Amino acid sequence: MANGTRITRFILMGFSDIPELQTVCGVFFLVMYLAVIMSNFLIVTLITLDVKLQTPMYFFLKNLSLLDVCLVSIPIPKFIMNSLTHNNYISIQGCAFQILLMTSFSAGEILVLTAMSYDRYVATCCPLHYEAFMSSGNCVLMVGVSWTTGVLFGAIYTAGTFSMPFCGSVVIPQFFCDVPSLLRISCSESLMIIYISLGIGMCLCMSCFICVMISYIYIISTVLKIPTTKGQSKAFATCIPHLTVFSVFIATACFVYLKPPSDVPSITDQLFSVLYTVLPPALNPVIYSLRNNDVKCSLRRLQQNLSPKDSHYLTAQHFCQCYSASQVTSKFFNF
Repeated sequence: MANGTRITRFILMGFSDIPELQTVCGVFFLVMYLAVIMSNFLIVTLITLDVKLQTPMYFFLKNLSLLDVCLVSIPIPKFIMNSLTHNNYISIQGCAFQILLMTSFSAGEILVLTAMSYDRYVATCCPLHYEAFMSSGNCVLMVGVSWTTGVLFGAIYTAGTFSMPFCGSVVIPQFFCDVPSLLRISCSESLMIIYISLGIGMCLCMSCFICVMISYIYIISTVLKIPTTKGQSKAFATCIPHLTVFSVFIATACFVYLKPPSDVPSITDQLFSVLYTVLPPALNPVIYSLRNNDVKCSLRRLQQNLSPKDSHYLTAQHFCQCYSASQVTSKFFNF
């Protein structure tokens, strides 16, 4: 029979019980966390300060970077602190706060990625109507709906999870609170509320997935009609990174949040949790922005403004390259 004592806190297992390995893991995740935060904040700064990056595509990228910063800042700092202090306890209120914010930011990121697929669709398939469809008001509306819907979904998901009483084991075999682990220690006979929350999450993921797939079916069919191979390559170079990151993020998110609870936790669960929380925020700046010519040129301009005495290193040739890349991109996608 399960222990009937009311639970007030949980124990996060992490990756090792050995204190030395816990310290190593803490330092490793600290380095990764700082790299993710710095790279994403760099993208936000460049897009905010550079007038040439004030386009719908970069507006969505800016919000994506903000969501990445928020998402990675929920579980990782707590895990780093637990690893360095060798104290793996988390209160039930802290656990609820983790689930609320992580589900909110996750849902918001999926919706922003879906809005980005619509932006790519309009730019590729309807370039003459791009300014009308992707006006600043419409972009702000789409981003606002994404953030708001994410918060509402997070509130519903968290309320459904913590409406159940918990008893028995207090061990969560993850480095952060996740719903499948909490379902294993629930002593509720009815899980109807959490099933409704899971159903809403599944519908949200499937709706976004279908919208993205429909957008890319039209995009691919339009790109294949471009007469030159060079033009096709440019179009695919813009769309493939988004599709790759979206697929990885939604696959790992569904595995973490929508998989049925298992009696015996596995290392696969922890691996997918790391991929879901750390990999997309780390890869997004590299895939979307830091390899983009316009962003590179913006970074050079920012360096010149911050270091006027070193401006001779930024030659006229660099400015010509930046201008050419921006003009080509603007002409092709009609920004």
